[in-house]
Amino acid sequence: MPRIGFVALIGAVICVALSAPASAQQALMREGDIVDLRVGQRVLVDDGSCPAGQIKQVIGAKLSQNGVVRTRSCVPRLAKK
Repeated sequence: MPRIGFVALIGAVICVALSAPASAQQALMREGDIVDLRVGQRVLVDDGSCPAGQIKQVIGAKLSQNGVVRTRSCVPRLAKK
């Protein structure tokens, strides 16, 4: 019986691993399209402001009296498969 539990666990791990690409993040075209950014959330913005091969990443850095403070940086694009 313990062997069946192990096989089920391996099956669950494989399902999670295969579902990761399906949940890949889509890039927005404008930073203004980001609404309700949460602390720690990362959003990709393809607005052409970064060099070739990179994309803008906007992160909800910290909470201030005026809302969530955003940080922006250019990060390498992930190759599409």
